[in-house]
Amino acid sequence: MATLNNKVKAFIVQGLATYMAPSEVVEAVKKEFGLEITRQQVASYDPSKAAGLNLAKKWKDLFKQFRDDFNKDLQAIPIANKAYRMTILNRMTIDAEKSKNRPLAASLLEQAAKEMGEVFTNKQKVDNTSSDGSMATKPTVIRLVAPKVDENGRAIK
Repeated sequence: MATLNNKVKAFIVQGLATYMAPSEVVEAVKKEFGLEITRQQVASYDPSKAAGLNLAKKWKDLFKQFRDDFNKDLQAIPIANKAYRMTILNRMTIDAEKSKNRPLAASLLEQAAKEMGEVFTNKQKVDNTSSDGSMATKPTVIRLVAPKVDENGRAIK
């Protein structure tokens, strides 16, 4: 088993705290530091698992700090951002159209429509007043307004 310095240990703890699998951390350590370590060695730095029960308090505290920060900052993950997801779906739809893959294009358009209607979230607005008694979602209406700018092109509040 390789002897690890504090920098490598902190790297391992950060990886585990951000939900990387031990095998992913092994690869990351090899790439970043050129060290060969085992999954079992990595797992011993995860205080949420049995292998990490005897982990030093400083590493447990660091793990908790990284985990809390990571969970609070979901918007730092691109796919957690609706605009990013829509940009990727748009790119994929254009590619599907270019390659004349109509079923894929239709599927991507449907997914984008669901994304815009917030079908994939728990924020759906439900209207129970439809004439047939079914529950229908209200469409999301977005109105774009040009920002006011001064003669230098700076936004006016």
